[in-house]
Amino acid sequence: MGPGVWFRRRSRAPRAVVAVGLSIVSLASAASAQATVSRGEMVTTTHRWDPSAGEAGSGAPALPVVYPTSSAGRTLSATAVPQIRFSDLTASDNWAKEGIRYVAGTNDWMRDFTANSDGTYPFRPQAIETRKYLARSVVRAFAPDEAPDPSIVFPDLDASSGWYRYAAIAVEHGWIAKKPDGSFAPDDPVTMIMLHRALVLALGLKRVAVALNHIHTRSGVTFRVPMSFGTTLLGMRLDLRYNAPTGAEAMDVGPSDVMPRTQVAYSLWRATTQPSWSVGDLLSQYANVELPNLGPRMLSIVQWGVRYVGYPYVWGGEWGLSSPEPTALGGQPRSGFDCSGFAWWLLRADDNSIWEVAPPRPYAGWELAQRTSADMAAMTSKRIAFRDLRPGDLMFYDGDGDGTVDHVDTYIGNGYSLDSSSTPGGVTIMWVGDGWYRQHFMFGRRVLPS
Repeated sequence: MGPGVWFRRRSRAPRAVVAVGLSIVSLASAASAQATVSRGEMVTTTHRWDPSAGEAGSGAPALPVVYPTSSAGRTLSATAVPQIRFSDLTASDNWAKEGIRYVAGTNDWMRDFTANSDGTYPFRPQAIETRKYLARSVVRAFAPDEAPDPSIVFPDLDASSGWYRYAAIAVEHGWIAKKPDGSFAPDDPVTMIMLHRALVLALGLKRVAVALNHIHTRSGVTFRVPMSFGTTLLGMRLDLRYNAPTGAEAMDVGPSDVMPRTQVAYSLWRATTQPSWSVGDLLSQYANVELPNLGPRMLSIVQWGVRYVGYPYVWGGEWGLSSPEPTALGGQPRSGFDCSGFAWWLLRADDNSIWEVAPPRPYAGWELAQRTSADMAAMTSKRIAFRDLRPGDLMFYDGDGDGTVDHVDTYIGNGYSLDSSSTPGGVTIMWVGDGWYRQHFMFGRRVLPS
């Protein structure tokens, strides 16, 4: 058994997408946000669990998402579109091909380059996406008929430019931010943080994102999080980022990494073709994340943990920096965590039997007897029931129903955990009060002093 959760992403690509006509109305308040949707046609999709992909303990399937149309009521459609072929996609791009065909073939959102003489189109899959192309693709997808506000000006992008309309609309909606000097910087690269912001806000989730930025305890103690925290976390929960399979983690991207066009295409595809199931649970779970009052030890754990939201899921990953050696389970190709690696990173200080919580940790020559989720579970004689969990307890899960532990995360109180799993593709704050996590929970382990 691998270190905690190691299974590859299950296959849940929609094979046939028909019209989506859904909307989310304004949320009444950040503290009590709920989604109201008017149902249009449903997305037809193949939704299968691939048992050959590995352990089933990677956490819950990504929560369903309801997507709004544009303010004009535009419906995304995959009908009556001529077949478009791309000249520069190779076998290494197979994971993104369905998304590319949808966002640049079925739709013109990322059809950015002139056709070749033979009628094929270049896509430039490995090119780093820039802000002007991101603005155009998001506006084409979510506000295709909108006119720009002429009062929005940029010192580096004249209103006569063909890019101005897309930049102005993206900035007006807050999907893309101006630079501090007021410029748009059309040729600057797009990072994962920027991409998640654009898509999460285009999907109408601003209030929830803002609420997440104010995660707090019952007594009002807040945590230091970046402005991108809420949109990054929601983007993870909406499964917008591709999670590379075991052995290919070098292609994973972290929050500050620049995005190749394949990754952007995948994210835009995910943001516009999810099954049209209810999003109410997701919105309510994150509309007001209030943790119980925490002592200094747990406050430091949560503060330490939230800084890694958005880091990728990496099999064997146990390090928040780039690949130090030696590591307990061999080198890792990039910073990131699997489930038990993240729990270990949060709580383990050194190589003795005492669990401490004061970061940063030393790291040389460690022998980790309790590195995997199964080992962590086996080392306790007292199994804690869900109702008795306290912040800092480890939570163990049986994802595939075989009676053995294959996933672990760290409880932080009031139904939330700090979790790294392969379904959202990395580190998030996860709601564990019901659904998959509650159903597959086995027992908890107390590792911190009372």
